[in-house]
Formats: sequence, structure tokens, C-alpha cells
Amino acid sequence: MTDVAETVLVTGASSGIGKALSEMFAEERSRLVLVARSADLLKALADDLRARFGIETLIIVQDLSQPAAADTVFRQIEQAGWHVDVLVNNAGFGAHGEFKDMAIDRQLAMIELNVCALVHLTHLALPGMVARRRGAILNVGSTAAYQPGPYAAIYFATKAFVLSFSEALWSEVRPHNIVVTCLCPGPTRTNFGSDYKMTESQGFQLAGMEARDVALAGHRALRRGRRTVIPGTMNCLLAFLTRFAPRRLLLWAASKFNRS
Repeated sequence: MTDVAETVLVTGASSGIGKALSEMFAEERSRLVLVARSADLLKALADDLRARFGIETLIIVQDLSQPAAADTVFRQIEQAGWHVDVLVNNAGFGAHGEFKDMAIDRQLAMIELNVCALVHLTHLALPGMVARRRGAILNVGSTAAYQPGPYAAIYFATKAFVLSFSEALWSEVRPHNIVVTCLCPGPTRTNFGSDYKMTESQGFQLAGMEARDVALAGHRALRRGRRTVIPGTMNCLLAFLTRFAPRRLLLWAASKFNRS
């Protein structure tokens, strides 16, 4: 796939895992479509990647939590005369607190971004991949996908959707020579983690990883055609244990973790 200049669309590209993934694809001389809400951060990233790797970039400033955002993104890509060979659905956010106390608008926006935008972008990208008989999709999920999450109920539920959707799609599109990989990191040291109020918990200190290490695991898994990847030994172990632990115990543990 990397013998020719491929086009990689990265959402949430301005920081954290998305920025690290953008750098990795740039190292392969892929041309990049960088999508995020911050024009200044996107421009700085695009300028840096062009200077270091001599690649083409297209900046699209867009809030993907808006219902028509995915159509807007693909319209701009088509206007540039490009098509998407690799889709990286990285954009997302979480919220911490009791469901009843958090603003419903914010929780619905989380569903719109973490689930609806991911599904919409995937639906727009896949027909071209199928027609060309090549392509790849990297969906950024979470170890939250493997259990319910009291005090972060909507976030955990959206990531469970991402994992289930990704694995089903992996099976559907394999005959078309298309790879779908779900990257399921645990706590990661990004701005997302700070906003989510996870960085002070004991669990975060034990299992927290750097964004670049997480991105590297996802990038390698995608290139190797893997269905899922969980970076970090501790995260793998915890995800494995959720298969056998009683549901009540999982709820107790998640409640303790998310409340701390």
C-alpha cells in the first residue's frame, strides 16, 4: 500500500494520539488530510510535516460533533481531487460524573462525535476503497469497550460500540482487501486524559501510556492487518480479565476507578 502515495484522513489530528499517528503516516510519505477544530494547531502541524517530510497536506477545520460535518469533510476532499485510502477515526471525547448531573447536550454531543461521526465517515470512505480493492480503517476505541463504566457511562458505551462495529466491519470487508483495526488504549497521557480527570487516579499512574507509544501500536497493527490491538501489558491483562470476572465485580472496580 505504501509503494504509492496514499491519502490518509486523520480526525482529531491536532494533538495526542491523532498527532502522533499523523507523524507516523507522514514518515511513510503519505499525503494527509488533517481534521480537527483548531485551525492554529492544524496549520502548525501541517507546516511541520511538510517541512520535515515533503508531503502534501490538506487542512479541514471542522467540529465533527455537528451532524453534517462528515459530508462537509468529504466534499472538501473531493474538491481537492483526492480520495481516501486510509481513514483514521481518532476524534472523540469523554465526560466524567454522574449521568443525571451532566448536561444532556454534552452527552449527546459525545455520542455524535464518538459514534455517529465515526460511522458516517466510514460509510463515506468505504465505497471508494471497495472499488479500488484496497484500503484501511483505524478506529480508536478504548479498553473502556470491555466493561461498563459508572461515572463515565456514555463514554464507555460509545467505545463498546466502536469495538463491536469495528470487528463486524473487519469481517465484512476482508474479501475486498480492506483492513479494519480497532486500537483500544487504556489511560493515555493526552489533553483528553486531563479533561476526563483521569490523570490523578492510581489506575492511571499504573497503566497510563504516552500518546506516541499508543499510536505506534495502532499504526503497526493496522499495517499488519490485525483486527484489534490493546497497547501495554497491564491494559491487555485487565481487558483479558474482564472476560471472566463477575459483572458485579467489574462494576465495582470501574466505579472505584472512575470516582477516584
